[in-house]
Amino acid sequence: DILNLVYICKTLGINEVADYWEQVVILNNHQRTRFAKNILKTLYNTVSGKKITILGWAFKKDTNDTRESAAIYVANMLIDEEAIVNVFDPKVNRNQIKFDLNYLNTRESSLNDKMLNIADNPYDASKNSHAIAILTEWDEFKTYDWKKIYASMSKPAFVFDGRNILDKIELEKIGFIYKAIGKN
Repeated sequence: DILNLVYICKTLGINEVADYWEQVVILNNHQRTRFAKNILKTLYNTVSGKKITILGWAFKKDTNDTRESAAIYVANMLIDEEAIVNVFDPKVNRNQIKFDLNYLNTRESSLNDKMLNIADNPYDASKNSHAIAILTEWDEFKTYDWKKIYASMSKPAFVFDGRNILDKIELEKIGFIYKAIGKN
């Protein structure tokens, strides 16, 4: 949507406004790269062979729209680093998730198939994972049995909350190492 706004502004000759919105796109791209790099850095500078769960593939809650979703790019960067990426989203179907990742055309689709697992629920998605990345602000994520999720994960277990929707204190009481965007 923002790229469309940039195009419209340029078409109308409002170049300063187009430049402004183009900078918003650049900043958004920087933020998702920074988020993925934070996961890598926190997990001891390697995610090779580690399972990382992404909760949320849609670009915002209450939709199955994935256009320019941060999850696509974060997953792609993690797979570049040889992570095994597990995904759960309440509304986005597995075919769309695979399509989105393959659409980037950064590697053979057979490698994406090998490194990407799509789960039917958050508990299967997080089993044996080293970390969970929250990338869509689904309200239901707040109601999950986080003790059950923690018990099924590899330790130490990390949560990277890219939407600042979870309760840091409660998750840390359970045993998670909690990282929220812009907070720590």
